Amino acid sequence: MVDEPDAGLLSLNTATVRKQWPLPQIIDGCVRHDIRGISPWRDQVAAAGLKESAQRIRDSGLTVTGYCRGGMFPAIDREARRAAHDDNRRAIDEALTLGAPCLVLVVGGLPQDRDGVIRSKDLAGAREMVRDGIGDLLEYARGAGMPLAIEPLHPMYAADRACVNTMAHANDLCDELGAGLGIAVDVYHVWWDPNLKREIERAAGSTPSRLLAYHICDWLVPTTDLLTDRGMMGDGVIDLKLIRSWMDACDYRGFHEVEIFSANNWWKRDPDEVLAVCRVRHQECS
Repeated sequence: MVDEPDAGLLSLNTATVRKQWPLPQIIDGCVRHDIRGISPWRDQVAAAGLKESAQRIRDSGLTVTGYCRGGMFPAIDREARRAAHDDNRRAIDEALTLGAPCLVLVVGGLPQDRDGVIRSKDLAGAREMVRDGIGDLLEYARGAGMPLAIEPLHPMYAADRACVNTMAHANDLCDELGAGLGIAVDVYHVWWDPNLKREIERAAGSTPSRLLAYHICDWLVPTTDLLTDRGMMGDGVIDLKLIRSWMDACDYRGFHEVEIFSANNWWKRDPDEVLAVCRVRHQECS
């Protein structure tokens, strides 16, 4: 076998083959392809059973590298915000059962009604709800020993998915809210930021480091869908090796988690092929 010095750092976010396989098959696929980390999504865990999934992951010798996802704090009324808080507490409990090192937060955008229709244009107000929602959740998370990882999303998602769009904003929230809060660095969302290196260093300069997770994929040009047209590493324009060098220089020693949403390409391929390509591209391109 060709020497693969970084092979042990590779993790699979289960969204990458979610359209082809349920979670039990994804776990088995990771074992077959010697991918040692896994980051499952809540709906997949629910479909397979929480305790069953946790046991299967342990028996397979895999390391859980994160749990997707909590968040979605803004809401149109107090009742809906309370429901979000309760659901996030359940997500923390699930993450603990799975042995995850952090719960990834996609914080939410402008407040929506129960049908998913945006009912407000108050972006500053949404960001206040995010700050308050994380602050409320942190008390429970700290007591449970579960770190929360804010994932800044690309500004194109500010309205509907996440109104925290830069590493700087995430770092500011960590400064304000304190212990138990960190950052998930997803290259798809932050590669364009001219202050990215500085903010990675800022996150790493905290004690302990705020760098809780590192997600990799690529940005395609042209991008045909803002959500489901992510590229495999090496197929796009992100300087993955450069960003990796910044993470390494900041003593990030965690997993590199491949997370690809790809409705017209990778979700249509044989999932064993997808995992094989992930291994190769992780070595060659990132």
